[in-house]
Amino acid sequence: MSFNLSEQYNCVVLEFKGKVMGGPDAAKLNEQLHELIDEAKKNVVVDLSRVNFMNSSGLGMLIGGLTTMRNAGGDLRICNASKKIESLLMVTKLITVFDHYKTLDEAVASYADKS
Repeated sequence: MSFNLSEQYNCVVLEFKGKVMGGPDAAKLNEQLHELIDEAKKNVVVDLSRVNFMNSSGLGMLIGGLTTMRNAGGDLRICNASKKIESLLMVTKLITVFDHYKTLDEAVASYADKS
């Protein structure tokens, strides 16, 4: 897995690519999130549109990221989950834990609505 980072309006977008399976990627994501927190950037959107596979360790990685951001007074929201990943979120009941959106624009706009 790899990810690109960009900023849109009042949030940071992490676009994941490939297979999300935890391991070294989890440490890389955690390090990136802590850098964002140090820069006072606490609103994060994870774009899953280019993810072709996610296992339970990948889900754990997202949960860890969500916990990190919420503990810092921010949030991590997800968007563009494929039907397969959405099913995984439903089966594990994590669909109720994450704020999730169909499109990146909706996810970014959700932070503007937070005023």
